[in-house]
Amino acid sequence: MPGRLKGQDIIIDDESEASQLYSKGYFGNPQSGGSLKLNLIESIYLTEIGKLKVYKGSQVQNLDKLFRMGNKSVENFEINYIVYRDLRQRGYVVKRGTNPLDFRVLPRGGIPGKNPSQFWVLAMSERSEFDIQRMISIVNKVKKAKKTLLLAVVDEESDITYYRSKIVQPKGRVKDEAEGVLAEALLLRDRVLVLDECEAQMLHNVEFFGKLVGTGLQLSLLETAFLMKRGLIKVRSANTGRFMKLGTFKKEARIAQPDFDLRLQVYSDLKDKGVLVKTGFKYGAHFRAYTGDPENNHAKYLIHSIPEEYVSMWAEISRAVRLAHGVKKEILLGHKKGEDKVEYLRLRRVRP
Repeated sequence: MPGRLKGQDIIIDDESEASQLYSKGYFGNPQSGGSLKLNLIESIYLTEIGKLKVYKGSQVQNLDKLFRMGNKSVENFEINYIVYRDLRQRGYVVKRGTNPLDFRVLPRGGIPGKNPSQFWVLAMSERSEFDIQRMISIVNKVKKAKKTLLLAVVDEESDITYYRSKIVQPKGRVKDEAEGVLAEALLLRDRVLVLDECEAQMLHNVEFFGKLVGTGLQLSLLETAFLMKRGLIKVRSANTGRFMKLGTFKKEARIAQPDFDLRLQVYSDLKDKGVLVKTGFKYGAHFRAYTGDPENNHAKYLIHSIPEEYVSMWAEISRAVRLAHGVKKEILLGHKKGEDKVEYLRLRRVRP
């Protein structure tokens, strides 16, 4: 059917053709008088599948001209078009979103004005930056509207990976007041040892701290700082033999682990929520986290600690999500927010 180019929109003037196109796919927006107004992305898709011919005056605008027009006038045009086309071919009704979102997606069989959106979609290239502050701002906006955010990341071969993104608050059941426990430990270069067998076993029984090695207990620097703050452990320097205050211990820990403070903030926040935290090195993350007894439960999360103004490329985020998915865990980005708060962004691959 013919469509008339008007500015950056395409108008279908014939009332019966406009009605037919709208009722069969809910393309465009009906206008007073019975015409139908299509945006450029909708029009290019309909042209590609052979349902529309766009005219400028008496001249037909082929796909080459329409794509060039889209490239000039629509921000992030090629990425938006690839995502729009994919969602349409999956059977969804897709409508333009409001900034900063690109699309509103109705459920299959949904009717605009009658059915609420199933997804709000943000389309981006794999070459786009992943800016944690911008992402969390968008996630919170979508949450406030009680919608589901779908991130559509397009790679250089035009394949699309979809992610659901959500702010979550991990909670666990591993928490012990540990009254009457006080162990003595020795700081080596990048780890701490509890050498007394009885003290080692006692401390390990408190929320599964450390790893029993022989008759002693080996603790990480993060575990040690957390235990010192709780008053459950006293630490001596292997160099001087003297007991250390928490501030002095942290100075030594920063030498071995430059991002110690960032990791400690996330570690401490998780522990305060009753989550059991262990190293996630073998999974390419900072932590693996259990919500229950590790002898009876698998780790639920892989967690990466990130600073307030974290910016990365999507390739790194994709790698982390894929790895977590491959070992049946969820990836959480523990985002430092101020001096004492952490918020957790969950990313999960989905097939819409």
